[in-house]
Order: sequence, then C-alpha cells, then structure tokens
Amino acid sequence: MSPRPFGVAGVLLALTTGATVGLVAQSSRPSMRSAPIDDVRYDVTINAELGARHRIHSSMTFRTGGADPVVLSLPAWTPGKYRLDNFARYVTAFSARAGAAALHWDKLDFDTWRVFPTGAQTVTVSFEYRWSDTLDVGMAAAFQDFAYFNGTNLFLYPEGQSLLFASHLTIHTEPDWRIATGFTPAGAPGRYEAADYHELVDMPTFVGRFDLDSMEIDGVWHRMATYPEGGYRGAARETLWSEIQLMMSPMAAVFGETPFDSYTTLMVFDDGYPGASALEHRNSHLGIYFTEAAGLPFLTEVWAHETVHAWVVKRLRPAEMVPYDYGRAQPTTLLWVAEGVDDYYADLAMVRGGVVPPTRFYQRTADKIRSVASTPPVALEDASLSTWIAPVDGTAHIYYDKGSLAGLLLDVLIRDASENRGSLDDVMRNLYVGTYQAGRGFTDEQWWRAVSQAADGRSFEDVRRRYIDGREPYPWDDVLPLVGLELSVDTVMRPLIGVFTGVDSAGIRVQQLTAGGAAEAAGVQVGDYLLRVGEIEVVDDQFGAQFRARYEGEEVGTPYQVTVRRGSETLTLDSELRLAPRMSFTVRELPNASARAVALRDGILTGSTRR
Repeated sequence: MSPRPFGVAGVLLALTTGATVGLVAQSSRPSMRSAPIDDVRYDVTINAELGARHRIHSSMTFRTGGADPVVLSLPAWTPGKYRLDNFARYVTAFSARAGAAALHWDKLDFDTWRVFPTGAQTVTVSFEYRWSDTLDVGMAAAFQDFAYFNGTNLFLYPEGQSLLFASHLTIHTEPDWRIATGFTPAGAPGRYEAADYHELVDMPTFVGRFDLDSMEIDGVWHRMATYPEGGYRGAARETLWSEIQLMMSPMAAVFGETPFDSYTTLMVFDDGYPGASALEHRNSHLGIYFTEAAGLPFLTEVWAHETVHAWVVKRLRPAEMVPYDYGRAQPTTLLWVAEGVDDYYADLAMVRGGVVPPTRFYQRTADKIRSVASTPPVALEDASLSTWIAPVDGTAHIYYDKGSLAGLLLDVLIRDASENRGSLDDVMRNLYVGTYQAGRGFTDEQWWRAVSQAADGRSFEDVRRRYIDGREPYPWDDVLPLVGLELSVDTVMRPLIGVFTGVDSAGIRVQQLTAGGAAEAAGVQVGDYLLRVGEIEVVDDQFGAQFRARYEGEEVGTPYQVTVRRGSETLTLDSELRLAPRMSFTVRELPNASARAVALRDGILTGSTRR
C-alpha cells in the first residue's frame, strides 16, 4: 500500500484490502512443514510500561504430540496492503519454553522459527514486537496510553499445516484501559475466540484510552473508536454517524445480505501524520489521519470505501488470493475489481443513501477521469499486477480510479444492452453468491461471464480487449449520453511549480520533475524536501493549490524563491512563474436527454432496474 490522491481535498489516502475465505493455506515452503499442534492460545500484553518502550508482548501456547520440530512463521504482509512488510524484523526477545524449562530453537529463514519440543507437552513461545516508529495501518504501534495492532504483526502460525485451527486470545492490559475490536468475545473481559487463523489475523484492535461509542443500524451494532481521547467529538462525529446510517442499506442491497453481526470503525488522529490511510477488515477497518482531517467530508468517502470491502475482497475475492498465503505476494489481474469497482460502489452508496447529491457523484467521476488522463496509459490488468512493486511511473495505484470508472462503464453498457433489466449490481450479487458463498474466489472468466449474463448475453470481449487488458481511453463521448450525461473538457493556463510529490515521515518529497518546468529550471532535484514555494509554506499536500491561488493572475516571469532540504542542507533557489495548460473535467446531466437515458441514469443513482 502507498498513498494515492483522494478526493477534492487532495489528501493522500491509502485504501487497502483483507480476507475471510477459510481454506487450507498452501505453504510456499513445503520443506518446512511443522509438526501438528493443537489447543492453540494467544496472549497479548499491552500496558503503560511496555507502551513507554513502544513494545507489545505476544505469546503463543499450544500442545505438541511428540518431539518433532514445530515450525512457526510470522506473516510477511497484511492482506490489503499488497506489500511485503516482513513483520519478523520487529520481533525481539524471542523465547520458547515448556513450563519452566527453556526449549532449544533456531531460525529456518528470516520469518520462521523452529522449536524443538522434548515430547508431548505444552509449549509457549513469546516475543516482544517493537514499534517501527512510523504509524502504519498494516502494522502495530504502542504508546504510554494506547496501542493498536494487526494480527499479522503478532500471531505465529504452523508452517504447512491447515490454518483452519480455532484459537483463543487473551488481552492483558491496565484495569482502566479499554479494548475495541471485531473479535468474538469469549466470556471474561479481554478474552476472545477465533474460528480459524484467517479470522484471527483479520481483527485490528485498539487498547488504551480512547473515545468509544456505538449505534444499532438495521439490526447490526456499529462501534466507533477514536484516538486520542477528545480528538474527534461533537458535530463532526455526529455527522459521520448520521451518514453511516444512510449508507448501510444501499451497500447491503447490492449483495443481498449484511455479512457481519457487528462493525467497528477504528480511527487514529495524529499531528505528525502526513495524510490519511485506511485498511479494511472483515467486520472493521482501521484508519490513520492527520489531525485536521477530523470533520472533513472526505472521511465519509474513506468510510464508504473501506466498508464496501466487507463484501468485496473480504468475501468476494479474486481466485488468485484464495486462500491467503501470508508468506508471499499474491498478485492478480483482477485488483481493479477488488479495489476500483469497490470504490465505484462506495460512490454509489453515498448517492443512493442520500449522503451526497447526484452532482457530487458526477464530480467524483470527473475527478477520476482527470486522474486517469494525467497518468501514463496503462492496462488495468497490468496495473493490478504491478502494485506489488510500486512502479515509480505514476501508475502504482491507478487501478483505484481507473477501476472505479470501469465499474461505471460496465454498469452503463449492461443497463443499455438489457434495457435496464440488468446492472453491475447483478454481477456483484451473482458472483457473491456463486463464488464467495461457495467457498472460492472468482476468476477472470467468471467475471466476464457474469457481466455478459447481466447484459442479456452481450459479448464484452471487445471491451475487455480495448479498455481492461488494453490501454485505449474510455469512450465517454459515446457511453455517457446513454445515461443522459456528458463530459466536457476545458484547458486553462495555470501557474504550476513543475513537481510531483509524495508524503513520507520526513515531509513533502519531490518524486518527479516536469521536464522544462519552473522547478527543474530553478535546480530542484528529485529527493529534495520542499519547505517553501514563493509565499507558500509547504506543510501538507495542499501547497500546490495554495500556490496556484496566490499566483493566479500574476505575470509570467514573476520571480519567487523555492526553499528545499537536500540531505543536511537547506537551500534557497531562485525561480520564476511559468504557466502550463491544465485540463478541467466536468460531468453533467444533458438537458435534452431522452426518457430512456434518464431511466438508465436513475437506475444507476438509485440501484433500481426494470424487471
């Protein structure tokens, strides 16, 4: 997972994915098969003393049947991030014991430990997990008053054995600290149970001092936990709650069910966090946001995207990712469905629920069209595969916006071909029932077969060849009028700095320079950190919009200075104002649209069809 531009606020957002199909893991390292174990229990200790050292203590206890080695691994990635993080590097003070006796152990590779029992006995392995010093939705962090973790950070699994084993978890913490999690309670406070390993590692957890409230929506309890205490209260919190109420029914209607008994939203707000990121799980999601994000409308867009994932990817998932293998990358050409079409349904949930008007849905669509137009042409299938290596050409996460637009494109074409009797909703629902509920993922062939069936048998091979596996621009001039919409594109001359930037823990970093642009001419280099551009102090990713607003109307050649940090030096470079063409995209309703087109458009906006 890496940040990507999101919404009109221009916030850097990372939207990511997880898992639930409970199948036997296929180990990528069959030669390291563990001896069988049973009666598996996990214990996590989080308290003020450990938090002050940025540590979380984790232990795993199990029964062995003999003296054969037990081979235990820690996951290399958190599903949904599509990045190998190798959590074992944060493990310290590893030990293995049977009662009071220490057991011999060694390592088979960087994330795998081999423990040597002395017979049939109860074994406990323990370690401390050290915070990486960077807040990350896929990792764990610990402070003196609070900690959060993902199960992939803390819970070992037996190599080569079925991951369908049930387990119990006990969280040990301070008497007055809270716990917020999606885990199933198991009696006493702090005790939980998991039906299998996939469930165990798919439940992010807050422990400490934080705000917590709940609400029942359509018979399902929703919890919201936010850290720090007092950081997200009042009207902003109440607004999000009201919008959540409106969005849940449209989401469930697409798939025909609500697949969870409760849902937990976990949110961290931090002054030093450079943007916003979120990661979904089977009945919860975890988000980390810059402090000022509290109360901004884009939080609703994040919430919608992550919650739709409770159906898409958490359950309805590409076959290449069923079951999850926590020890290796699992690329798929269908990530544009898992992430992009998911985002299309997040937009639909907002407009169908009445959270936003249709005009906001049209603007979101136009923003995504602009995003795709400003990115090098890339096939959606290729972009889906490449995300694991985070290509630096700007296409690393384009499957979000371009995949979302593909969802709209297919929805329009299905409704047009079927005279509004079918829709993309039918595709999602039929695959959900036919693959997820049957315990498997969906293939590329099944996807396109379901699309064709919803469109009364129309072939979509040409669409796939040109726009999904191909790089041709979407034919909006032909497609949007079918639903009474049009796209207009205008070109205006705007003041531009000539940099492409990203946010990391050190600030706003220059990732690419526009050839012949003002920044390149001034001597700005890739890798520099921007501190000031003209009169604009660079404190977040809004500096570009602030610069344009300040220098709009100034004459070409107006001098200004750019201050950068390059290594240990702070440099002030002389620059001058340059203008560059900028394309403006607008999607709006056609005033003279036919009754048929209006009916198709209303079908998309409301989720209705003509049966």
